[in-house]
Amino acid sequence: MTTSISRRAFFLAAPGNLLLWLIAAFHMLLVAALFVALLAARPAAAEDTACTGRNLMVDLQQSDPARYAEAVKEAEATPNGKGIFWKIEKPGLAPSWLLGSMHVTDPRVLALPPRAQAAHDAANTIIIESDEILDERKATAALLARPELTMFTDGTTIDKLLSVEDYKRLEAGLKQRGIPLSAVARMRPWMISSAVALPACELARKARGVQFLDQKIATDAVAQGKQVKGLETLAEQIQAMADLPVEFHMKSLIETLELGDKMSDVVETMTDLYLSGDIGMTMPMLKTVTPTNEDQAGDYAAFEQRVILDRNKVMAERAAPILDGGNVFMAVGALHLPGQGGVIELLRKQGFTVTAVN
Repeated sequence: MTTSISRRAFFLAAPGNLLLWLIAAFHMLLVAALFVALLAARPAAAEDTACTGRNLMVDLQQSDPARYAEAVKEAEATPNGKGIFWKIEKPGLAPSWLLGSMHVTDPRVLALPPRAQAAHDAANTIIIESDEILDERKATAALLARPELTMFTDGTTIDKLLSVEDYKRLEAGLKQRGIPLSAVARMRPWMISSAVALPACELARKARGVQFLDQKIATDAVAQGKQVKGLETLAEQIQAMADLPVEFHMKSLIETLELGDKMSDVVETMTDLYLSGDIGMTMPMLKTVTPTNEDQAGDYAAFEQRVILDRNKVMAERAAPILDGGNVFMAVGALHLPGQGGVIELLRKQGFTVTAVN
């Protein structure tokens, strides 16, 4: 086994925000959630395991009040960082609604807030990130149509990019999740990371066929005879990640392995923040897990631009003409909502009034 990219090169500086960005991506990319679901459906799927994560912010508040206060301050300064359910209005139109989603199967997340459920049921049209998730065959075809985006097509396999030590850790991590390494050996690192960046309980639910939130919203809408429209194709989502250098994804994969069992705590904390509507706290929280490294500022800027900001613009631009019909229920990843470049601000710039709904 060879190591094309050395471990020393990865950790020339202390681990920084790479894992932070990776985790954020998995909660913003339907294709990552779909890929994990397809893997989990294999006969060797992970056994049902109870979720065991704990809330890291509760721990931080007790162990390091000053650092916790810094995270709270950053969250409070984030525009539109509070709330996952929003009302969209424009004169002469019936109100529409915006839900920030989380691409997981957690039953707490699947249970929509009462007002959100009522808005979904009353809406004429449902908007989700990609309507391809309604048809597994169509989604799989989208993944296979551009193999170079998800797989190495030049004969490269993951063992050629990892040290012996990290290769063994990856093999063990996948085995715990019921996924043989041979099944993903030619996958690009970010695709493999999607299988190790979630706790076993999430994979177990997917193995039982539980839908993640966006799938459930869309499936329920079809069952009610509603029109479902997507804002992106899965190929576009894949392209966003594939545009980032392989070295970036390899660093992220190694940091995911380094985090180990703590991943359950990270996901549990993200879920708690989501359920409480504290979306603006998500990124500050993740920064407490992996210390900031100024040397990676360029990596972060590229990630933020390509995977977050560029896609926010696409979503807002494509949603606007649909929203102009009124009485729409729109659900996109919650991390797309906050910030000056978030979907909420972009919709406001297009003439919509967007207000949080408690």
